[in-house]
Amino acid sequence: MTRGILEQTFLAALLATSPAKLVRAYLPDSAPTLILAIGKAAVPMLVVAREAYPRTAFMLVAPENSVLVAGQDVFYAGHPIPNEVSVAAATRALQIFVGLSANDHVLLLISGGGSALFCAPNGITLGQKQDLTRQLLRSGADIIQLNTVRKHLSKVKGGQLVAATKARVTALLLSDVVNDDVASIASGLSVPDPSTFSDAMAILEQFGIDAPEAKKHLLRGVHGEIPETPKILETRVVSTIIGSNKILLEAAKNYLTQQGVNAVIVSDALAGEARELAYAHVKIIRANTLPIVLLSGGEATETVRGTGIGGRNQEFLLWLLEFLGQDGIYALSVGSDGIDGTSLAAGAIITPDSWQRAKALGLEPREFLANNDSGTFFERLGDQVLTGLTGHNLNDFRIFWL
Repeated sequence: MTRGILEQTFLAALLATSPAKLVRAYLPDSAPTLILAIGKAAVPMLVVAREAYPRTAFMLVAPENSVLVAGQDVFYAGHPIPNEVSVAAATRALQIFVGLSANDHVLLLISGGGSALFCAPNGITLGQKQDLTRQLLRSGADIIQLNTVRKHLSKVKGGQLVAATKARVTALLLSDVVNDDVASIASGLSVPDPSTFSDAMAILEQFGIDAPEAKKHLLRGVHGEIPETPKILETRVVSTIIGSNKILLEAAKNYLTQQGVNAVIVSDALAGEARELAYAHVKIIRANTLPIVLLSGGEATETVRGTGIGGRNQEFLLWLLEFLGQDGIYALSVGSDGIDGTSLAAGAIITPDSWQRAKALGLEPREFLANNDSGTFFERLGDQVLTGLTGHNLNDFRIFWL
């Protein structure tokens, strides 16, 4: 029963904060000239905008396997690694944006995932950017660091997309980053970029990334040979965050309260290496002596050294299980987009008897953690959470039933 409540709470929170509901509340009073929707939640965001403005031209950039939308400028691109469709989408958008006048108005709908889905390499080839992205994803770099590098190897990120047009731009954003850093959501397509070429170079050095062509381009920027990303944008561009991890957690708390359950939000901004984040949660869990449900959000990072299947949520949960041992609890950790790393699951669940069940099957958490194989562990245990793509992206969702 408790296990079912954890999953129901997650699904209820997603429903209460659906992209359609969030976008509808912020739509402009008059029809724009163009609607451009980019990201993991692009399809539902676009659908509600088109309901309001059925005659407005539109462009869609969404992940592969998203709900199909008919249209001339519809692109289903690669994630988390950009592909040729990602480049075609960004190239087409730039072409359209350059052709707009000061009398035009763009409704820009942005959600997380846009960094890979919308890609215009600058100074390096697509293949080189793909390889660099893979290295960064495995390195343990957080999303802000990853996007700092991406912005300085792009023609559209870090405010460059909106800087390319004379049109007025209204950007509505769903945040999938810790502390709702607007400059990092989809690599800041609609806002000024506070980071620099020097910052990007330092990140590659910090994580030991071998990317000679990327470093060559970044060094040209450091030396002032190529222009920086925009540090100021005109007031004709207005960006508003309309959804965040905080509202997702609040929706979950409201749902649990309606069920008569005492729930507390610990934080919507807990981040760090999965192992360290799990240990921090163990201390919080053990400090609570009363029956209560704890909710937390944010984003773990995962330094990949093995060849297993999994993701940051399952790795976090497997470390939690390792630290708790036989002192088990009910806990769920999932990505609100429905996909966790290289697995097909959104995340996983542990139960008070997970440790015993794992031992009975000969599953040793440490062995799977050493190979970054948390997905296989939870698949064998029968404890993965499978939702498929949710059409949403408000960062990670964790719930602990004490």
